[in-house]
Amino acid sequence: MMQTLIHLLKCNIGTGLLGLPLAIKNAGLLVGPVSLLAIGVLTVHCMVILLNCAHHLSQRLHKTFVNYGEATMYSLETCPNTWLRTHAVWGRYTVSFLLIITQLGFCSVYFMFMAENLQQMVEEAHVTSNICQPREILVLTPILDIRVYMLTILPFLILLVFIQNLKVLSIFSTLANITTLGSMALIFEYIMQGIPYPIDLPLMANWKTFLLFFGTAIFTFEGVGMVLPLKNQMKHPQQFSFVLYLGMSIVIILYMCLGTLGYMKFGSDTQASITLNLPNCWLYQSVKLMYSIGIFFTYALQFYIPAEIIIPFAISQVSESWTLFVDLSVRSALVCLTCVSAILIPRLELVISLVGSVSSSALALIIPPLLEIVILYSEDMSYVTIAKDIMISILGLLGCIFGTYQALYELTQPINHSMANSTGIHA
Repeated sequence: MMQTLIHLLKCNIGTGLLGLPLAIKNAGLLVGPVSLLAIGVLTVHCMVILLNCAHHLSQRLHKTFVNYGEATMYSLETCPNTWLRTHAVWGRYTVSFLLIITQLGFCSVYFMFMAENLQQMVEEAHVTSNICQPREILVLTPILDIRVYMLTILPFLILLVFIQNLKVLSIFSTLANITTLGSMALIFEYIMQGIPYPIDLPLMANWKTFLLFFGTAIFTFEGVGMVLPLKNQMKHPQQFSFVLYLGMSIVIILYMCLGTLGYMKFGSDTQASITLNLPNCWLYQSVKLMYSIGIFFTYALQFYIPAEIIIPFAISQVSESWTLFVDLSVRSALVCLTCVSAILIPRLELVISLVGSVSSSALALIIPPLLEIVILYSEDMSYVTIAKDIMISILGLLGCIFGTYQALYELTQPINHSMANSTGIHA
């Protein structure tokens, strides 16, 4: 139970957490926390739906367990529509594709995050002091291109993903939780000092910026793809419900506190990552270091899902003597792919936001309620449950559409090259 709880916490506490103060700013001081709580509750509810559907199918088909893609395929095989039954395998392909895009997208964001923090720590060193004071903006020209830092990180991540067992990964996940906990403690220690009275902060922002909030919130709840694998790896899977509710309650409370207090502390000056608002002293530089270490180990957990989908197929195409070579080669190639995408795609955060709006919304909010309808409709499913599932799926679809629109709109806007080519130091 403890290993599973550690994995669950680490899968949901990633880079999106640091952007929550800006997300609350985009929604409003009242609407933001309430909406974040609502999205969190809906996401957990959809996780429970997915678990129940997988359990129901396992019992019906006499299988030990089924994954997300298999649950989708088996549910379509039993639906009344003839066309859906004959094309049921495409349900598994679709879910697998969305999982691969989502998880590798997270990994690409992690690459960018670690490289940016490493760059800032190295190149801010000569202006970092022992005295912690509020920042004023100071833009410095980088000494090394950020791509050099990405290539520096690359071999270490390749070695990390060679670890395939979740129980072994739990050791690194524990280290990630410790470093993340330490950085969170320092962040909370700072933002809770001298919080100004929020009389000037709007309770509700305009609807255009709320779309940005929705995309960030959905992106932040990163663990939907890990729910079934975590349960399937447990010695006593029946205990997973308790772990899920406990872990996600901790995650939601942490999200709401950090987002709300961070926005109240920095107000209109809130940056894209809360680390940019922290004082430029050695104490708070350690926050970047600790959080980057946590993200480094979390990379392996997010990488686990696409590896479990792609590698068995690749191995099945070769003889047994080539199995290990193909396994390690595919893992290396996938890590290099996330690195190359982080290097080549301009404004990566918006591209990942676009991918997240499509795939994360579909996996977390759209597909699970529809699965419940397809699987349980023939078993006297109540009209209230059907209406509830339809409403959740529609909400997810609207978030997908509007989130995609907003990301595409932001991608069409010109880049401020003077800022894009700087480290963005706030000294």
